[in-house]
Amino acid sequence: MAINKFLSMVWSETLYNKLNKQYIAVSNCNRDFEADIKEIGTCIRVCGVGDVDVKEYNKDSDMGAPQALSDLSKEFMIDQARYFNFQLDDIDKAQCSPKLMEAAMKTAAEALANEADRYVYGLYNRASHVFTLDNTTADNILNVILAARTKLYEENVSNPEDIVIEVSPKIAEIILKAKLNVGSDNSAILEHGCIGTVAGCKVFVSNNIHSETLDDTTYYKCIMRTKRAVAFVEQISEIHAYRPEQRFADAVKGLYLYGAGVIYDNEMILLDLGAR
Repeated sequence: MAINKFLSMVWSETLYNKLNKQYIAVSNCNRDFEADIKEIGTCIRVCGVGDVDVKEYNKDSDMGAPQALSDLSKEFMIDQARYFNFQLDDIDKAQCSPKLMEAAMKTAAEALANEADRYVYGLYNRASHVFTLDNTTADNILNVILAARTKLYEENVSNPEDIVIEVSPKIAEIILKAKLNVGSDNSAILEHGCIGTVAGCKVFVSNNIHSETLDDTTYYKCIMRTKRAVAFVEQISEIHAYRPEQRFADAVKGLYLYGAGVIYDNEMILLDLGAR
């Protein structure tokens, strides 16, 4: 195996591992549909089945005809592509830690993860339900969280451990000021971006939450959703380690493809929270 091919495999695995550690929005998506994506424009089809009817059984009566299950099929495109291309001069490599290239890959992963997370959070307008507060305070934040959770319960989402709340740093500050029952169990704290639980739901903080400002109020497009509401697919399509022809340096370049789609919009709520 050529050394460049071997290094490409090493850096590809390194990038995947570091990406997974940096994700917040993506880590709360359904990623069961990862596929071998070779180019932008690939269509991903997510298939499932509708509800199953349950009927009373009488031992002396024949059952009815079997129910024809309705298909649940949604599609989304792999329509996002990002690349990186950086080099490390030999003189720098000689003077610095031998792990400098790995540190550079970590920085590249952070940048790619931010792009992917921001894209997922950009799907906020696909939510079926919206709860709005024009002036979010420590006195009213719990009410809107409980109302949104109740709405998901009405959509037959009965397990709060399957529900995540994703907020901006400003809204996280308000939640903490409210002195709510924010859990601090180790399993929650160990997850990247998680500050604990509210009403049984894990709360994640991300600077990639979208916002818009009207007059003197900024509305943060926070999200409450189940972990299956949004599907995400990614592929490091190309990654190459090489020696630039006109430099004494090691270089790595990569192409990252991804896309996401809201599959269960009834299990996703937009918390449109205004704060001054």
